Amino acid sequence: MITFFRKIRFEFVNKNQTVKYLKYAIGEIILVVIGILIALAINNNNIHRIIKQKEKTYLIGLEEEFQTSKLKLIELTEVNMRSFNGAKQIVGFISNKNEPPAEAEFSELLFNTFSPDISFNPNNSLLNEMINSGSLKDIANTKLRIQLTNWVSTMEDISKQEDELRIQREKVLDMFRLNEYSLKTIFDQTGVSQELGLPITENYRSNLNLLNSMEFENNILMFILTSYATGNTHYNPLMDDLNIILELLNNEIEK
Repeated sequence: MITFFRKIRFEFVNKNQTVKYLKYAIGEIILVVIGILIALAINNNNIHRIIKQKEKTYLIGLEEEFQTSKLKLIELTEVNMRSFNGAKQIVGFISNKNEPPAEAEFSELLFNTFSPDISFNPNNSLLNEMINSGSLKDIANTKLRIQLTNWVSTMEDISKQEDELRIQREKVLDMFRLNEYSLKTIFDQTGVSQELGLPITENYRSNLNLLNSMEFENNILMFILTSYATGNTHYNPLMDDLNIILELLNNEIEK
């Protein structure tokens, strides 16, 4: 093809057809430019298609992660609510000393309220990988990118709140390190001793005197306050953010 064009130019020059040669040269340049533009357009379309495929893969992976995180958050919210309600029930026994619980009931209440460790562990492996590699920019939806970025910083706030709740929980449990109260009684009456293969104590020491302890009541009240804040000012807004992210992901995937 190149030899063919050169042959035509050579004939124009030999025949002194300068004007025709210039017109032909300009036409040839235009054809080359058009060819380059077409090649660039094809290349840009290929690049765009690759980016969209990569984005789609990320979107699907993120949706799976956040769906799993949502299930975890739902379960954790329920656990925190049970602990909150259990602590309120204990305060009810403190306030109404005329109707104290049975020892076994009190042991079950203490165990179910303070044994769970409240800690949200979301599935963020893909999101963290995208942030660390700079691939978050491949998400075209600006609102979604902002929500994903904010999610990471929100996790730090959640972790701080859970640390505070853990501190208040441990203050209640620390009372069973004292000589006056028996953790073994709780283990025996809730089946923990049997599960761990520990011997059952025949003459147990009652923990009902905790209901007369101001320190115990104060620790319970601080736990209730922190548990309430964890659920209402942290977990509930976090669930709202999570639902927004899932909605945005679903909309982008269906495009």
